Amino acid sequence: MSSVYLIPVAVFLVFQVTFIGTYIAAVLQGHVVPTVPYISDAATYSPESCVFGQMINLGSVLLGITVYVRYRQILQLFEHHSDLGSNLLRYNRLAVWFGWASCLGISIVGNFQETNVRIVHFTGAFLCFGFGALYFWLQALISYMIYPIAGTKRNAHIRLAMAACCTILFILMAVTGIMSHILFKGQNPRKWYPSDGGWHFHVISSVSEWIMATIFSFYILTFTEEFRDVDVDHPQLRLISYSLTVQ
Repeated sequence: MSSVYLIPVAVFLVFQVTFIGTYIAAVLQGHVVPTVPYISDAATYSPESCVFGQMINLGSVLLGITVYVRYRQILQLFEHHSDLGSNLLRYNRLAVWFGWASCLGISIVGNFQETNVRIVHFTGAFLCFGFGALYFWLQALISYMIYPIAGTKRNAHIRLAMAACCTILFILMAVTGIMSHILFKGQNPRKWYPSDGGWHFHVISSVSEWIMATIFSFYILTFTEEFRDVDVDHPQLRLISYSLTVQ
């Protein structure tokens, strides 16, 4: 049996261990308060930021592979079932670019801390969650289009629900996050107390981010079942030119 189905599992484990482990380490180090900081806030200072960046890079690469395998899986399905329609190819091509944009955003978030380069960090967060939500919508649509040839209607329903939740949470996180920073009167956002202002908006925003990141990981995990029918071989390598030096 092919082990391709383990890639989404690896993505899930890497992200969840990274998020939870970084949070615990940051609280123990006294770098954040325990009351629901942003995920990236827990990875602002060393040594958490070093481990977080390395693990996020690993997770983004594995996620990029997952996105590509899903893309090729849909291409193979279309080759054997052209009656699925040309729209499937169009959505599939669009989805792979959205997925890779989200992977790039994840890597940017992990490597550019908010305290150092805020605008780059926020750009990465937008790519991660914004394009990630678009990818989820397209994959939900594709799941309905390829059923019953591949996948299950249950998975299609789950992906649709997850895509809707991520979209709502992304908007909620962005709006309340902006409002909380406008009202913030404290000294250090990493240690945000109720007396600093904007506390309730901050909690709503950070909780939305945590839930969205968790849904993100579980969404990728839904590909596990379908990847059991996928096998990946070594890529073909063609020698373009060959030169022999005789001494």
